[in-house]
Amino acid sequence: MAVHEKVKELDSVVIRFSGDSGDGMQLVGNIFSNLSATLGNEISTFPDYPAEMRAPQGTLGGVSGFQVQIGTKNVYTPGDKADVLIAMNPAALKANAKFLKPHSVVIIDEDSFTDKDLKKADFKTENPFEELGLTQIQVVPTPITNLVKLSLEGLGVEGKAALRSKNMFALGLVCWLFNRPIESVTPFLEAKFAKKPAVLQANLKVLNDGFNYGANTHASISTYHVEVAEEQEKGIFTDVNGNNATAYGLVAAAEKAGLELFLGSYPITPATDILHELAKRKELGVKTVQCEDEIAGVCTAIGASFAGDLAVTTTSGPGLALKGEAIGLAVMAELPLVIIDVQRGGPSTGLPTKTEQADLMQALYGRNGESPAVVVAAKTPTDCFDMAFYASKIALEHMTPVILLTDGFIANGSSAWKIPNLDEYPAINPPYVSADMAEGWKPYKRNEETMVRYWAKPGIPGFEHRVGGLEKDYVTSAISTDPANHQKMTDARQAKIDNIANFIPALEVEGNPDGDLLVIGWGGTYGHLHTAVEKLNESGKKVALAHFQYINPLPANTAEVLKKYKKIVVCELNMGQLAGHLRMKVPGIQFEQYNKVQGQPFLVSELVDCFTKLIEE
Repeated sequence: MAVHEKVKELDSVVIRFSGDSGDGMQLVGNIFSNLSATLGNEISTFPDYPAEMRAPQGTLGGVSGFQVQIGTKNVYTPGDKADVLIAMNPAALKANAKFLKPHSVVIIDEDSFTDKDLKKADFKTENPFEELGLTQIQVVPTPITNLVKLSLEGLGVEGKAALRSKNMFALGLVCWLFNRPIESVTPFLEAKFAKKPAVLQANLKVLNDGFNYGANTHASISTYHVEVAEEQEKGIFTDVNGNNATAYGLVAAAEKAGLELFLGSYPITPATDILHELAKRKELGVKTVQCEDEIAGVCTAIGASFAGDLAVTTTSGPGLALKGEAIGLAVMAELPLVIIDVQRGGPSTGLPTKTEQADLMQALYGRNGESPAVVVAAKTPTDCFDMAFYASKIALEHMTPVILLTDGFIANGSSAWKIPNLDEYPAINPPYVSADMAEGWKPYKRNEETMVRYWAKPGIPGFEHRVGGLEKDYVTSAISTDPANHQKMTDARQAKIDNIANFIPALEVEGNPDGDLLVIGWGGTYGHLHTAVEKLNESGKKVALAHFQYINPLPANTAEVLKKYKKIVVCELNMGQLAGHLRMKVPGIQFEQYNKVQGQPFLVSELVDCFTKLIEE
């Protein structure tokens, strides 16, 4: 096997796999990411796929992409632009040209760049690279389609069945390009195709032939080598996406609380994978119900909560709207409930497979009446575990609905994750009734300091009771329409939420705490904001970052932190929802805004430009 002469040593590199929706780019992207995490690299991924069920093959509407940044350390984003692009057809090249760095490497399946393919992708000339202005890139034309056919001769795999393995040839080629041991891929394929030995054999054959083709090619390009960190945190690591991490966090919370976990949900992109993952966990006592609609999903969860389970429902923006009235029922009944909203582009059905942060106001205020609920947000794929755990802890200990906001970017994206030790997480202690409360007990009897009502699971002698959506008397717990009582109960429910500020972490400031500019963000924008702030501080600017994970109630020190800075910018993937909430909750402070609503995450470069201008004004 030929040894390539030139190897580029890099701290990090960005690779983008792209092709038609049926080309398997998500699969090979995930395998390459898992392999890199297993070898000790830090990773951050961004699956980017179309909303269409199946656009016409070879068209721009059907392009599916997967971007990953692998690095030695401190990888917080999938990267702005790619060092390497694998384009399986002209449409993939056209859709991703804007994501290429100068002098990047572009590997194409030249068998899929015929005149007919170029026309499908709306190219006007026979040279797509010149037409796109891609004059400073290194093109590696590879006849992938024909090489795959040759690779599988004699295995009885022909026609369309053979072409399904094109992605494995591309994966083998990329493993060569990045000096990845090809034998390390085998366990991933064995797990994927365990029940299909013929498919496994074909894919392994094509994978190895792709690697060998790269090793023996005479293309004048360098291979890449990304070192792993010399000092790595000890533990068991895996690659996890946000949806799976959320599922695991819920399971951990149920274990800590000593409760069974119940999930009542209706499938909706991009939240469905939480349902899929939890449905596999029956051995852990997890109960899942796939309901006929969103309203049924949340109502079954409320019933499970009344019965004494850790109750959860999962959805996205359209489903959160449908669940609104039932969430109000949980507020009125004062039952613990975790609602997970994996945000996507809207309004209406909008952009189902794209990311956005535009459900914040709906989470805060999208219910009839004075209906306060806790709102928290996860900031990275791995942080979804922690925030699912703490959302459950708050719901159970404070007898309230908690809305956990994630988004399509972190839900589908993945990072290397150290599997946590559950002993290091705090206990979860719901406010159960005790035997000495039985005499004169009423279902809305509450702790007058925290305003949390006590929880009586059905079946406990002496604590038989009903709760419901009609207003209750503060003292007797009977149905009441008395005006003064309604005011008192409204105040009590609000005070219960406000008091949670005493049980959540203080707002922390990263970067330079004496910065000339404070950057504020929330949720899944953390990686991009952190990286932009880090770059500016390294260049001599003074910038601080405050990233909110607890939004209602806000951390108790929020006003104290914000009043230290003369210039503040709030960055969101919406038109300014957190900025508006902060103006209401922390009056007297001027907030600048940087907003983006394109179905795509921020770019670090655009944030650096924005912050630089604000500092220099």
